[in-house]
Amino acid sequence: MVNFKHISILILLLAGCIMPLPGSSVRANTKAATKDFVVVIDAGHGDHDAGALGQVTNEKSINLGVARKLGKMLSARKGFKVVYTRSSDRFVTLQGRCDIANKAGGDLFVSIHTNSLDKKSPKRTTIKGASVYTLGLKRSDENLAVAMRENSVMKLENDYSTTYAGFDPTSSESYIIFELSQNKHMEQSISAAHKVQRELVKAGRVDRGVRQANFWVLFKTAMPAMLVELDFISNPTVEKYLASEKGQKELASAICRGICSYRGYSPSDDSDLIGDIDTEPDDDDESPEPETSLPSHNNPSAKTSDSPREKRASNPAPVEKTGKGAKKEIAPANGPVYKIQFLVADRELPAKSKKFKGLSPVEHYKENGTYKYTFGRYNSPTEAAPDLRAVKKLFKDAFIITTDGTNRIK
Repeated sequence: MVNFKHISILILLLAGCIMPLPGSSVRANTKAATKDFVVVIDAGHGDHDAGALGQVTNEKSINLGVARKLGKMLSARKGFKVVYTRSSDRFVTLQGRCDIANKAGGDLFVSIHTNSLDKKSPKRTTIKGASVYTLGLKRSDENLAVAMRENSVMKLENDYSTTYAGFDPTSSESYIIFELSQNKHMEQSISAAHKVQRELVKAGRVDRGVRQANFWVLFKTAMPAMLVELDFISNPTVEKYLASEKGQKELASAICRGICSYRGYSPSDDSDLIGDIDTEPDDDDESPEPETSLPSHNNPSAKTSDSPREKRASNPAPVEKTGKGAKKEIAPANGPVYKIQFLVADRELPAKSKKFKGLSPVEHYKENGTYKYTFGRYNSPTEAAPDLRAVKKLFKDAFIITTDGTNRIK
C-alpha cells in the first residue's frame, strides 16, 4: 500500500533542495543570462612612469583622463560593469594589470595609451592619427617599435627578468614567445578593435587602422583585448586636443560607442573578419611586389599540392530585384563559386600591392565598409583545399568562402 504521507514529505524535502532560499543567488543559467558585461579599463603608465612626453603634459595623465571618462560612460549604461587597473596616478606593473583583469573575469580588456614618435623623426611634430592594436603575428618594424616602447615599462620593476621569465622587451629575439602562442580570443579582439577604430575615425581622428603587435598586457589577459593609441602627443596641435576636457570626452565617447557595438558580437556575425588584417600605411605600395613563383592552371606540370593556382568556376549569380531597388541574392545557375579569402583591409589596395605577397590574380569584394581579398575560383571546397594549404603558408588565417561569383554568400 502506498504511503501518501511519506511521499508528500519527500516532495517537500526535494522542493526545499531545488528552490532558492530567501537571499540566495539566482540559479546558474539565469545568472549567466543576466551577467554584466565586464570591461577592464587599463590606463597605461602611472606615477614615476610618465610614458610619452609632450610639451605641456604627459601620456599617463591623458590616458587616465580618458579612462575615467570611459568608465563613467560605460557604468551609466545598463548591463555594464567597469573594473580599472588604476583609477589614480599610481604605478601598476604590466603583469599586475593582467592579474587584475583576469581576477575580475573580464569580458573585454581595453588598454588606453597615447602615441609618440622619436625625437629624431622628421615627422615627429606633424604625424597624427589613432590606431587600435590586437595581439598578433603580423610583422612590421613600426608595430614592433611601438610594442617595445610600451613593454619596456617592465624594466622599471624590481627583478623584472624573474617576473617575466627572462623576457627582454628591447630584444626582437624575445618576441618569438608570442609566435609560439595561440590566442583563442583573436577573432573577438579583431572585431572589437574594428568597431572602436571606426568610432574614433568618426570622431575626427585620422585613421591609422587596426594593427597587430605583441604587447604583454594583451598576451597575458585571458579575454578579448585591445590597446588603443589615441593619437600622437609629439604633435603639439594634437597634444593640445588630447589634454583638453573636450578632446578626452570625445575620445572616451568614441571608444564607448565601439564597445557598446561590440557587446552584441557573435562569431557568425563577424566571420568576415577572419583572415589576415591589413591596415598598414600604403608607403610600401609605391613599387609592386614581384609575383611569387606560383604554378598556374595553365602549367600542368606544376605541383598543385605546394602552390596555389587559379581555378575558373561557374558564372556569377543572377540578382533578383524585389521592391524599390532592393536586391535579393539567388543561387547561381551553375552552383556557387568557392574562393580563398586571405586578407581584409580598410581600403582598396593597388592591383600589384606588396600586401598580396605575389598572389595573382586577386579579386576583392566590399562588405561592411571593409575590402575582402580572395584568390582563385573553385567548383567545390575539395577542389580549393590544396591551394588553401599553399596560401596558408603566406597568410596563415586564410579560409574558403562561398560566393555567387562576386559577393560572399552566408
